[in-house]
Amino acid sequence: MKMENISKKYGTNPILDEIGLNIEKAKFTAFIGPNGAGKSTLLSLISRLLPKEQGLLYIKGQEIESWDSVELAKELSMLKQKVDYQVKLTVEELISFGRYPYSKGRLTAVDYEHINQAISYMELENFRHRPIDQLSGGQLQRVNIAMILAQDTEIILLDEPLNNLDIKQGILMMKTLRRLVDDLYKTVVVVIHDINVASQFVDQMVAFKDGKVYSQGQPHEVMTEPILSSLYDMELTIADIDGKKICLYK
Repeated sequence: MKMENISKKYGTNPILDEIGLNIEKAKFTAFIGPNGAGKSTLLSLISRLLPKEQGLLYIKGQEIESWDSVELAKELSMLKQKVDYQVKLTVEELISFGRYPYSKGRLTAVDYEHINQAISYMELENFRHRPIDQLSGGQLQRVNIAMILAQDTEIILLDEPLNNLDIKQGILMMKTLRRLVDDLYKTVVVVIHDINVASQFVDQMVAFKDGKVYSQGQPHEVMTEPILSSLYDMELTIADIDGKKICLYK
């Protein structure tokens, strides 16, 4: 996935300013940075939920505007930060929505195979017939990921997937996303605020500030005192624990 000179404004307010970026295939990438830096907006542009105003964005070598919507939904999926389900659904029914680009609502044996595989992968067999309004936040997030898995896209975009999760649930979620990359060769991109959690699991970090790419590289390259202190406009210290970089707050 490649971006060249991507820009976006809300009115006269620039949100993204000439973003150039390569997202490596079958890697786990984290977008980090302060609020308002443009991270979530960029995910929405990549998924075509928002139109870009300038620049080029290539998915598998094809500019995103030329993709057919149904075909794009077979290549790229996105889980937004806030998902509010207004209808009463069971776990299996929600996961089956991931097959819509293929089935248009008429599920086939192949669709059910993907649904069952997603349920098994996310260890949701005991919840299959449970209404989603009876799930905890962590359980519902696992179901959301299972729905994305059933969609069977190569690229998975997640906007703050650790929101409303406690520490244990958040770590389990990051381990699951790591497995999607390592076991299923998915390209996973997350917007995340907990840089210490991100640094333990991802392959690449892209730091955004004021609508621009401020820094990018492997976690040990981005997790430095000069970069992070300037990125967040506060004094930070970096510690090395078992070969991993951890940010300490003063």
